[in-house]
Amino acid sequence: MTIIAALLLFGVIVLIHEFGHFIFAKKNGITVHEFALGMGPKLFGKEVNGTMYSVRILPIGGFCAMEGEDEDSDKPGSFGTKSILQRASVIFAGPFFNLVLAVLFLIPVFIYIGSPTTTIDEVVENSPAQIATLQSGDIIKKIDGKEITSWQDFTNEIISSQGKELNLVVERDNKELNLSITPEKSEDGSYKVGVTSLRDKNIINAIKESFVTTGQMIVQMVTFLKQMITGTIPGGFSNSVAGPVVIISIVSDAAKTGIINLLYLGSVISLNLGIINLVPFPALDGGRLFLLLIEALRGGKKINPDKEAMINMIGFCALMAFMVFITYSDITKLFKGIIKF
Repeated sequence: MTIIAALLLFGVIVLIHEFGHFIFAKKNGITVHEFALGMGPKLFGKEVNGTMYSVRILPIGGFCAMEGEDEDSDKPGSFGTKSILQRASVIFAGPFFNLVLAVLFLIPVFIYIGSPTTTIDEVVENSPAQIATLQSGDIIKKIDGKEITSWQDFTNEIISSQGKELNLVVERDNKELNLSITPEKSEDGSYKVGVTSLRDKNIINAIKESFVTTGQMIVQMVTFLKQMITGTIPGGFSNSVAGPVVIISIVSDAAKTGIINLLYLGSVISLNLGIINLVPFPALDGGRLFLLLIEALRGGKKINPDKEAMINMIGFCALMAFMVFITYSDITKLFKGIIKF
């Protein structure tokens, strides 16, 4: 059942991506021949205003088939007859909807677990925080004169301290106290002081935290892509990049632990799909946006459709070859017992 949950999660994420393309295609007057829920042979469908809405046998993803999307067409409502801005909005909508979905997945997560505040919840025994006489209920106001407005601000200052002594200003019983604290290096190499944050289970804060967390994940994802391009990924490429087998295994494990973990992981996967699709590589949405940019720089002169199709075909083949390589790596890990189902 957990594998089914994993496949359904993937299906929803891909479907939302295609739904983004669909909504903006309709908005811009582009003919959509079919919008499908699932893949494979069609189970049933209904045509409404020239668009076939269908359900297909495999509950994984879906697709949005537009007139003139992959071929040259001068028919009314063709993708190619629209302005550069209209076509760009349709292409960008898919990844953008994945970013929106990432935020929406995180909102119930933070409603459930709460959003971290600058108020201390617990102090670990014999930790730098206890030595510094920090107490539960203390509100972190400043570190070395810098205003602390979020728990992320606090942890960033601790991590970047490199173990040097810090001057803290905390609020306790409506009074401000000045304390000194020296972070200690943990086993993972980061610096910590031994406190946890009091979490606020408030829907407004949950929404805010969802946006903040999504922004942080985007930065991490872009950094990883940069490392992948430059060949500087910590731990090596094969150990850091996961394919469908590993991802299904991870999602299956998350499904066993409950809906909250599944939603959080779904947010990460949706965001990754959105960011990767914006990479300017042929066959990806980013590659198509890049070709539209070239068209705009040429004063609106379109790229030869045959050449564009060839570029996208080469890119698609390269992506498929990459997917085969990653899947082979996943299967190798499976047989070695690194991953399990």
